[in-house]
Amino acid sequence: MEPSPDHSGPLKDELLRAIAARGGVRRYPAQTVLVHEDDRSDSLYIIVEGRVKIYGSSPNGREIVYNTHGPGEYFGEMTLDGGPRSASVMTLEPCECIVVPGAEVRGFLATHPDFAMHLIVKLIGLVRRSTHNVKRLALEDVYSRVARLLDELAVPMEGGGPGDRIVTERLTQQDIADRVGSSREMVSRIFTQLTQGGYVTLDKRQIVLKRKLPAGW
Repeated sequence: MEPSPDHSGPLKDELLRAIAARGGVRRYPAQTVLVHEDDRSDSLYIIVEGRVKIYGSSPNGREIVYNTHGPGEYFGEMTLDGGPRSASVMTLEPCECIVVPGAEVRGFLATHPDFAMHLIVKLIGLVRRSTHNVKRLALEDVYSRVARLLDELAVPMEGGGPGDRIVTERLTQQDIADRVGSSREMVSRIFTQLTQGGYVTLDKRQIVLKRKLPAGW
């Protein structure tokens, strides 16, 4: 039996080339808002270079970051039902995107079942993440959410000590607060305690986990 196609992760090169032919390439500087929550536009954005954040905001300016995307990933699929944008999207660094009009995306779905399956799997993952995040916000304290985020993002550190792990994204304390649904002040207090306890250090403005974080604080 042949293995099933992998419909998770970034789009495969052949799909990228096929759908790119239906759109246009655009370049954006860092900190550019590409999509505003509640917009009625329906274009799909495929990231060629750079990273973006998907986020929501309140009238008083507070934000929560739902996810970040990089090359080969895409956003804007939630408007294929004709509804408004469900989140805002901002570039974290200079980006190059392929922008495909909604009508072209719908036509592409009809003729490319691999892309349709990729989209279905992505939407299932989005529902799973949303359910998991609601559970975290309801049942975990801020420290637990911060510790879990760091554990998920950290990778083994090349040239570091035994067990050292590094968060490759350059996250500020405000970035972390936005991702876990807390205030920067609370995250700052947690980092002060973790640093004093020898669990966390900073290396060239990147977070290094020196040992396993405690289950609670």
